Amino acid sequence: MSKHIGILTAGGDSPGLNATIRGVGKCAQGQYGMQITGFKDGFKGLTENRSFRLDGDVLSGILTVGGTILGTSRDKPHRMNIGGKVRDMTDVIVENYHANHLDALVCLGGGGTQKNALKLMEKGLNIITLPKTIDNDVGITDTTFGFDTALGIATDAIDRLHSTAHSHHRIIVVEIMGHRAGWLALGAGIAGGADVILTPEIPYNINQVAEAITQRLRKGKSFSIVAVAEGALPIEDAAKLKALEKKKLNPKDKQEKKQAKIDIAAFEKEHAEHTFTLSRQLEELTGLESRVTILGHLQRGGTPSAADRILATHLGTACATLVQQCQFGVMVASINGKAEPVPLEKVAGNKKLVPKDHPWLITARQVDTNLGN
Repeated sequence: MSKHIGILTAGGDSPGLNATIRGVGKCAQGQYGMQITGFKDGFKGLTENRSFRLDGDVLSGILTVGGTILGTSRDKPHRMNIGGKVRDMTDVIVENYHANHLDALVCLGGGGTQKNALKLMEKGLNIITLPKTIDNDVGITDTTFGFDTALGIATDAIDRLHSTAHSHHRIIVVEIMGHRAGWLALGAGIAGGADVILTPEIPYNINQVAEAITQRLRKGKSFSIVAVAEGALPIEDAAKLKALEKKKLNPKDKQEKKQAKIDIAAFEKEHAEHTFTLSRQLEELTGLESRVTILGHLQRGGTPSAADRILATHLGTACATLVQQCQFGVMVASINGKAEPVPLEKVAGNKKLVPKDHPWLITARQVDTNLGN
């Protein structure tokens, strides 16, 4: 008897989602005769049972399309806003899974989606996930689909900003996505020839950054490009955040954990515009005009790169094969060029940060890029 797969996309959108949906669908239908149902807007759509059949006509022509034909949301099964109240809708999702006679549920998403999928697996559902995020911070897998496209967009932006920085003798501070992981800022900074790269993994000393720019001035270079991840912080603030996160992870009691969450939220709100603060500080310390460019959601959009299309199709078809083989409770990872099933227990909560000895960091230093320390 042929299998019936449900599929959804959760979390932030990313280039390559449609290519992955296509890879799963075409292989599942063409090779194994499966039926595919797409659920709209992530776990929210599965909760509300909003779905449609993903037949050949729907899958045709979506390989190069950005975004996701299924829609997405950041709703969590166990913390979903229903009628203005936050409720645990896990049992409803389990009911809808069985009501649709699903043999498996495929979840495309980043770190949060992996954790949510694990909770559903623990409720007895057959789950397979695929690693999506432009931040490239999902553990175990070598890369995530969406990263290569976003890397190209951020690099192109830095390339374009070089000319205006040079013409006006300015510092251009480019904010690149990356709340906890600096892969995107680091990669785009190296590829775009940024003079300074600031990432969340390496807290920066503002005086050392200013000195690096001043040294360029002494050498007759009257402009600088600073690539900064949105989660990069000066040393003092990084220490404060680390202390708060320690209280959250190892609280004395529930009250301390609750207060730590409140304090972290307040901290993040206070530092929401830290890139503008960084720009003003550099202007004061160097005497150069400084301007900010925030790439924001521009990095998420547009046609996926060739590399992302290949990766998405490779992992998507491997996912369909794993369903056929009844291998569940795994994420399909890219490891040394191969699609490998990795237990969800190992993936969920495993955030891949830039190691201090990563070759990209060594490379950046060897071409005299300042890393803020």
